[in-house]
Amino acid sequence: MEQFVVSARKYRPQAFEAVVGQSHITDTLLKSVDNDHLAQALLFCGPRGVGKTTCARILAKVINGGADLNDDELALNIFELDAASNNSVDDIRRLIDQVRFAPQTGKFKVYIIDEVHMLSQQAFNAFLKTLEEPPAHAIFILATTEKHKIIPTILSRCQIFDFKRITVDDIAGHLAFVAEKEGVNAESEALHMIAEKADGALRDALSLFDRMVSFSGNELTYEQVVNVLDILDYSYFFRTISLANAVNYPDLLLLYNEVLEKGFNGHEFVVGMAKHFRDLLVAREPRTVELLEVGPSIREQYLSQSKESSTRFLLHGLKVFNELDGQYKMASQPRILVELGLLKLVEFISQEKKKSQPSVIPKSTEDFLPPSLPKRTAPAPESVPVATPVQNTPQAAAASTVAKDVAMSSPASKSVKNVGTTHDDLPEEPALPDTAAHEPPIASPEAAFDTSPTVASTTTTPPPAVPIESKKPAPLPATPNSGGLSLMAALNDLSKENNSPVFVPESTDKEAAPQIQEGPQSVFNEKELIDALGTYVKQRHVKTAIRTLLSAQVPKILDKNTLQISLDNNIQLSYFNEEQKELVPYLRKKLDNFALRFETILVESEQVKKLYLPEEKYKHMAEKNANLIYLRQKIKTDLE
Repeated sequence: MEQFVVSARKYRPQAFEAVVGQSHITDTLLKSVDNDHLAQALLFCGPRGVGKTTCARILAKVINGGADLNDDELALNIFELDAASNNSVDDIRRLIDQVRFAPQTGKFKVYIIDEVHMLSQQAFNAFLKTLEEPPAHAIFILATTEKHKIIPTILSRCQIFDFKRITVDDIAGHLAFVAEKEGVNAESEALHMIAEKADGALRDALSLFDRMVSFSGNELTYEQVVNVLDILDYSYFFRTISLANAVNYPDLLLLYNEVLEKGFNGHEFVVGMAKHFRDLLVAREPRTVELLEVGPSIREQYLSQSKESSTRFLLHGLKVFNELDGQYKMASQPRILVELGLLKLVEFISQEKKKSQPSVIPKSTEDFLPPSLPKRTAPAPESVPVATPVQNTPQAAAASTVAKDVAMSSPASKSVKNVGTTHDDLPEEPALPDTAAHEPPIASPEAAFDTSPTVASTTTTPPPAVPIESKKPAPLPATPNSGGLSLMAALNDLSKENNSPVFVPESTDKEAAPQIQEGPQSVFNEKELIDALGTYVKQRHVKTAIRTLLSAQVPKILDKNTLQISLDNNIQLSYFNEEQKELVPYLRKKLDNFALRFETILVESEQVKKLYLPEEKYKHMAEKNANLIYLRQKIKTDLE
């Protein structure tokens, strides 16, 4: 029986031209040798199976003449040392003793120290001087997979070459070359899958290839590679996206159960789905299609499915499974976690389909009216009389007169001089949809509260005018303590005792009063007002000054629609005017009164002498509370 030689050894490159995927290293070394510019200490670092030791052996042959020397002669000048088993100071000392002797044949003695990071700290220190100033005939080539474990003093004395992982296409191409040499008929998708499984290591790829050839013989298929190497097939990922696009979550959950029943880890599925979403995003742009490291047939599937999915869906899926990747290991029920991620995909597609459906147009603009407002009903056709002019009818004149009297007698129509707010200080009320097709526009705020019947100018005859009695609610007595016991009430009493005038600012805007909305005008009491204000001041956006003001003083209820509040200065007035943008709409909704408004009053109080010294503060406080004198005598303290 002939001894079997693995492909990694059988097809090991014997020249720099045969090295796969490391052209940046091989070209540099060749030019260094040709230009006689080669350093005496080289460090090859990179992942496993990328060609570090192979390049070191090829370089040792090249610098000693290459083909001019046979293997026996080369063996006299090339020394390979495994640092994992020769990592002591004594081993380095023996190496240093050998370095002093010149080569018997060739120009250089080459020392290849593999896995150099395994040397001990003492061995590194013993090697420093020789590595920095070796004999002219000695060249050291160090190789390692863990560059970070080498001490900086060694790194500073070496010329460093970083080997990179070999791409999937390069590995697949080399596997195709080996398969042709071995007489194996292999599918390109199968070779790409082996290359992807190798994770950038050519030696691992050749080992997997030998394993598959031992199983399948001279015919190597994609299905065999997937089954033998226990790889989660691409078909599961494509089916997952298809079921999500179809909003078929039962089959989606069954598909994930099938993955688990075949022995795959749920984390493998999560990682594979994240990579699948990434590949679909890459496939959507023609310039990035080359980033797909898959076979030709699978690439066509990516191109097809990427056109069926939106970019927003792919980004959402990539975000979902990327988060699952970090949460999977810490989850107590990882299966439910993954299933929840799959359901999020279905929910997203469902929401997208709902958004794409045309919106339903309401039959009339009355559908936009608030629920508190009754919808208008069109008059019966038989009740509409023949159109007559209204300018010369006495009924119209009487109705117009009554409307003016009612508008002038209503509280909203009068200009209140003690209101310190303007229309601009209040928030804009939400506008209702255009109702021009149903009713005539209102020309002024007074007309909105006109209780007289609507008179059509050309189409209808107005009914006989009915006298309407103007009823204005009598305002409550404006006493300082009507708002409850508070600091502001005390200050108001003090100002009256001192005969201090109450300053009422003139409003510069005729429409200074808040705009009254259509809606109910319910009557409320002081308790309901206090509860509403107490709830409002607890909100985060309320400023501290306003919170203090409303907590210390309850506004007076002048009538069912008017509240009065007293302010000390213009600064409070400015703060309160700004706050009304939020306060007035809140109280209107809370108290169910859409005509609610504020009147503000500025009170000029007498300046009180400020207390600065401790004695002054103590005397002032003792006048208010005599117990303070007893307390001071009890604890026997002095003022500082």
